[in-house]
Amino acid sequence: MGAEQVRRWESGARAHAVDDPFAQGPLPWLRGTEQYVGEDGRITPWYAEPPSSRSGQAGPRHDGLRHDAPRHDAPRPCGPDQDGPRQHGADGDRAGRRPGGDRSSGPRAADDVGLQIKGFASTGAVAPGEAIDFRVTVNPPQQFSVDVYRVGYHGGHGAAKVTTSPRLSGIVQPPPLSADRTVSCHHWWLSWRLQVPAHWSPGAYVAVLTTVDGHRSHIPFTVRDGHPADLLLVLPDITWQAYNLYPEDGRTGASLYHAWDGEGRLLGEEHAAGTVSFDRPYAGQGLPLHIGHAYDVIRWAERYGYDLAYANATDLHSGLVDPSRYRGLIFPGHDEYWSAPLRRAVEAARDGGTSLVFLSANSVYWQVELAPSASGVPDRLLTCRKRRGPGRSALWREADRPEQQLLGIQYAGRVPRPHPLVVRNAGHWLWEATGAGEGDELPGLVAGEADRYFPRTALPEHRARILLAHSPYRDAAGAARHQETSLYRAPSGALVFASGTFGWSPALDRPGHVDPAVQRATANLLDRICKRD
Repeated sequence: MGAEQVRRWESGARAHAVDDPFAQGPLPWLRGTEQYVGEDGRITPWYAEPPSSRSGQAGPRHDGLRHDAPRHDAPRPCGPDQDGPRQHGADGDRAGRRPGGDRSSGPRAADDVGLQIKGFASTGAVAPGEAIDFRVTVNPPQQFSVDVYRVGYHGGHGAAKVTTSPRLSGIVQPPPLSADRTVSCHHWWLSWRLQVPAHWSPGAYVAVLTTVDGHRSHIPFTVRDGHPADLLLVLPDITWQAYNLYPEDGRTGASLYHAWDGEGRLLGEEHAAGTVSFDRPYAGQGLPLHIGHAYDVIRWAERYGYDLAYANATDLHSGLVDPSRYRGLIFPGHDEYWSAPLRRAVEAARDGGTSLVFLSANSVYWQVELAPSASGVPDRLLTCRKRRGPGRSALWREADRPEQQLLGIQYAGRVPRPHPLVVRNAGHWLWEATGAGEGDELPGLVAGEADRYFPRTALPEHRARILLAHSPYRDAAGAARHQETSLYRAPSGALVFASGTFGWSPALDRPGHVDPAVQRATANLLDRICKRD
């Protein structure tokens, strides 16, 4: 094993940072107070300029984009009459407000060495009226509480608090079980059961865990709903778990990318886990890598009134949610790991007329399998056969089902620093009212990872097909590469859009990255899918 394959113990987030230059972004339930968890673990302001100079960062409106929606250039107190669309149960508190308001003594982020407070949910998604169990470890043992937030527009705050648990008794849970680098906490005791009220809106939720001595971590979950909607937003929980390096303790944590050895060295993919468990907390602060990309899309889409339903990728895999019921599916962030049942469900929906919108890059790359946990709960173990050996191929393109046959383009490589997205076919309706002309450059939009069209790889069947960006960039070795954005119409009439870059979702709502042309282009696409005038 060469020296380049070994790194000394370091944060798992830093290990993957080359993939996502946008990082996690501000924690949305603290957006109203303009704070986030800094690298030192303290809750600190996320902005660099004084408030008077930031008026354009909340998502500036551009000509033609749903002018019926109110604009909020600066966060305002979040009350029952000021929240965004489809929001229920907010208690009127300002998102992220703390007693006393002293920013210098705010909550501290828990970590995987001290394990001050860490937890996970018994399921990634739940329907209104159902229960979700939380299993939490607290060190040292003490009381803690859980604030539950719904992520969305919510009057410009990015989230709204919907409930708070009573004070709960925290205990030190048993150490994780580990076998062949698979780490599981399925044996932890139940800490709190949340009965989700029937009136809660579907959406992305986060349980914020806080100890009495001020340590904090998070547990994301989804509330799905069977009611009709125009668009189904699919959260990539399979990919989130693939990257989860819990526990980041320099000893036992492992993901599908990394694992530590006995000397605290972070090893590469050859020595990573082949199977990971959903029955464990997420590393670090308790939020998955890349989750901010989904939050960017959610905040923007709810702000402009799109009719959304929500589900996890595992819901489509298991058949709990039928994607063919919707006009369109939105895949809002990095969605790299797909099972065969998930892909079959999405392809069947496309073939039945449901449009697909992929707002990131490197989607549908690895083929995975889901299996029951040791306690028999379905779909709680995730396996990807990256190491060569018996069994099916790990890459979809090696299994003679390249992702280009679904997306129209496919993964080309990493982008070491942001490059402009170069507009192509500017007369197409996607670029209408964006102000973008042929060859115009949208700064910083090609970033993280990029897709392109591979001429020697088969395309999906289509009525029409067009490439809407062709963007040169340099890879880490300095070689000339290019990114492309794709749109095609399937024989069923469904539209399939693939942005081909990590930079598209943050351009919708991320402070410092908002691009009005991308906002308008995305609205053009979704309006056509939803058949808006």
